[in-house]
Amino acid sequence: MFKNLISYLEEEILQEKIIAYGNPPGLIQTESGAAFYLKGGLDSRAYQCEANGLQELEKANAISVAHVAAVGENFILTEFIERKRDKPDSFEDFGRRFARLHRYQAETFGFYEDNFIGDNSQLNIPEGTEKSDWTTFYFNKRLLYQYRLAERNGVISSQLKNGFLRLENRIEDILAGSEEPPTLLHGDLWAGNYLFDRSGNAVLIDPAVYYGHREADLAMTKLFGGFSPLFYDAYQAEYPLKQGWQKRQNIYKLYHILNHLNLFRDSYLSEAERIVSSYTKQ
Repeated sequence: MFKNLISYLEEEILQEKIIAYGNPPGLIQTESGAAFYLKGGLDSRAYQCEANGLQELEKANAISVAHVAAVGENFILTEFIERKRDKPDSFEDFGRRFARLHRYQAETFGFYEDNFIGDNSQLNIPEGTEKSDWTTFYFNKRLLYQYRLAERNGVISSQLKNGFLRLENRIEDILAGSEEPPTLLHGDLWAGNYLFDRSGNAVLIDPAVYYGHREADLAMTKLFGGFSPLFYDAYQAEYPLKQGWQKRQNIYKLYHILNHLNLFRDSYLSEAERIVSSYTKQ
């Protein structure tokens, strides 16, 4: 499969000889000296969704994004980004540029297509009031979808079930006062989904794009240890968050915790229970 894909790229897309591939994994070098990164081998919509997300992020012209060279039913080909260590001001610049990305807005929440968050589907097409009401969109398309998936997967405890029922009645109060227009989000920004290039600039990869609330994007960055404090300080200086954002962080982390519960099962159950309980305890 991989050799056939290489042959196809060489003959139909790159139209020049490939002189090296696979070292490091995914790297393709052509006779002209161009370098690309190849991800492929599965028949999946995920490649097209990833390409569409990267191209949407590019529209903001705010931060570097891995440019899509080609995409097919079983591959995506992007420019190859040579990884380098960050410079002293890399995270500060990253924070400023990420804030500028969040100034790119749309008229409605969601996206023109559903895509993926990890291996799970991410529902993006808004219905009714979800188009203009972030709380409704977020609860229905993010929390409720993952909760129902967890029910089908048999990983819901009675504690989580009872807490989630109470959370549904509290969600409007939890998010009250944070209203903002639909903002372009990376959707899955953690330490594995960006890199620094040879100039020390941050480059975004592997998005789960949609238009939502920027606090959701920032909460995801803190899920697995967070970024440098310089990133958050620069973000706040460029585009300050509304008062109370700290109290809302965990409600946005909950979406990803539930997603990980569905992907990796019980190891994330206690964290989901803790977050729900923190918002619903009497």
